[in-house]
Amino acid sequence: MALIRCDFFSEVLGLSTSMTVILPQATRAQIGMTGAAPAGPPPVLYLLHGLTDDATIWTRRTSIERYVADRGLAVVMPQVDRSFYVDERYGNRYGSFLTEELPELVGRFFRVSSRREDTFVAGLSMGGYGAMRWAMTRPTRFAAAASLSGVLDLAAQQAEDHRDDLYPRIFGDEPIAGGEFDLLALLHRAGAHDVHLPDLYVCCGTDDALLAGNERFRDEAARAGVPLTYDTGAGAHDWAYWDAKIRDVLAWLPVRAHDPTNE
Repeated sequence: MALIRCDFFSEVLGLSTSMTVILPQATRAQIGMTGAAPAGPPPVLYLLHGLTDDATIWTRRTSIERYVADRGLAVVMPQVDRSFYVDERYGNRYGSFLTEELPELVGRFFRVSSRREDTFVAGLSMGGYGAMRWAMTRPTRFAAAASLSGVLDLAAQQAEDHRDDLYPRIFGDEPIAGGEFDLLALLHRAGAHDVHLPDLYVCCGTDDALLAGNERFRDEAARAGVPLTYDTGAGAHDWAYWDAKIRDVLAWLPVRAHDPTNE
């Protein structure tokens, strides 16, 4: 595997930012780990960080590089600060950066597949929200999307959260419930309009304060007729849980064998 820290300028954000990237490498002589790489451009997983983290956190807190080594999968971990992966009402345009500029730059900088069937997104906590919203608002980009302990009922979380400055700065003063930032509402819109969403996977530990919101997301998906793989079990809102569950997510992803003649 190649582990790359990529510092670059974002035209959308108007500032320099960074992403951490894992690229597959076929290896046989490396002791303790065998790497695989497809003949053509590899599939790519966009892996999103949480509220208090950055673009390095997945490589620092988990063994994600080792977990993807034999899968021939590229992993892109962007930095979006405390933005919830949206265009902030009083801040920067992180939503536009994520959905429009980042994939274009990734394709320009690295030789990875751009096909829907080869493109996936996942994230934890705030990143779980970001992954689900990105997948539901840009459903033709992804084959699958996963949330680990995600903030999936944002309106309820806002009501319970004591950080009074966080949500108005990002989302403004309009109610979240029923609007463009409400994942539960997006589920029903997708169901009502028969939108072909990516495969969805949600997991949350039984000792996590966000469990109730994840259960509401599961229930609303069922009511909306949106297929969903839901997994729960022992675990808290911590890296012990996420380090274990990212392996389940990787095993669940529909990573296809590449035919280089189709590239």
